[in-house]
Amino acid sequence: MQAITYDRIADAAEHFDDDIVQHTPTDLSRSIGRTVGADVHLKMEHLQRTGSFKTRGAFNKMRALQADTDVERVVAASAGNHAQGVALTATNAGFDATIVMPTDAPQAKIDATRGYGADVILHGNDFQAAMNHAHELADSPRTGFIHAYDDPDIIAGQGTIGLEIVEDVPDVDTVLVPIGGGGLIAGVGCALAELAPDVRLVGVQAASAATVPTSLQKGLPQTNDDVDTIADGIATGGISELTLEYIDAYVDDVVTVPDSAIARAIMLLLERAKQFVEGAGAAAVAPLLTDAIDVRDEVVVPVLSGGNLDASMLQTVLSHELTQRDRLLELRIRIDDRPGVLEEISGVVSDHNANIRTVNHHRAHSELAVGEAFVTYQIETSGVEHADNIKDAIEAVGYEVSQVN
Repeated sequence: MQAITYDRIADAAEHFDDDIVQHTPTDLSRSIGRTVGADVHLKMEHLQRTGSFKTRGAFNKMRALQADTDVERVVAASAGNHAQGVALTATNAGFDATIVMPTDAPQAKIDATRGYGADVILHGNDFQAAMNHAHELADSPRTGFIHAYDDPDIIAGQGTIGLEIVEDVPDVDTVLVPIGGGGLIAGVGCALAELAPDVRLVGVQAASAATVPTSLQKGLPQTNDDVDTIADGIATGGISELTLEYIDAYVDDVVTVPDSAIARAIMLLLERAKQFVEGAGAAAVAPLLTDAIDVRDEVVVPVLSGGNLDASMLQTVLSHELTQRDRLLELRIRIDDRPGVLEEISGVVSDHNANIRTVNHHRAHSELAVGEAFVTYQIETSGVEHADNIKDAIEAVGYEVSQVN
């Protein structure tokens, strides 16, 4: 393996500029701990200045490049978080920076990357396409390419999180780390192997973006050309030979979680821990909400790797979770299409102190008799019991009701 040593990680931590890279808190979450039956300490990397851990590796890489007087400009490819880390640290180090991002990258991450001083080029429909174009741009004089994870300097910088976890939570039993390209968990694994070799290190991937389980099985990096997940920060579609070596050496288990569990984790962190975390960061909490891993009675540290959650994605997650909890109820009601019916149904809903969001008529349907209609109500409720009471009350006044969401 390439020499990513504990000493190299410690050296990176020693040279951090506190104005650029912070020692983020690791806070006990009693509410999440009660939910999962463990002592859960959240490593809050989403509170970094750029909103993610990526600043650590980027800062360490810029420090290495500053020793190379031939480099004046840097190029990188990123779905968003690496982009911001490179933009901030390049500007701080005096380099011009160009970042290639996929065309569907969240607008908030695009705007933030430009705000940190980089030029942004939107190219390709996924991370791999953006990466290929960035390599082309980097094939120019006095230009350095900053890989998101396949770089020893980057990995050493990310590994400083492991140092902080052991310092802040010395009795930790299990650390959960999200995996995209694998640079973060490779660095953390190297640090833990030196400082706390008995700690269980668990990697987490979104199920629809997973590449590590098959890569470990086959002994070579595998790619996923059909990545589709709300956790865009770990939607790389592949890992490298370098990160696979470290995952194989230091990671005890790799689990996959569905987007539904990631969405639930985002909401849990919002509601109970009061932390605004993106899908990639919430992925580290998601296994605690499923049967993917048993942490009962352990001291557990999930790494909340990023907090750059796009507003439109937040809206999507909120709608999904409200629907799952019957907080957002959509009812299709069969009616005789005559005056007074909507008033009667709306009155029932009002009597149960629920708010009506929308009402839609559907008169052209093969199931309907002449003079009938379907009316779809979207209603805000306080939960399952409230929703059931509303459905029962509408049926009690003579209407056929079905829940359609």
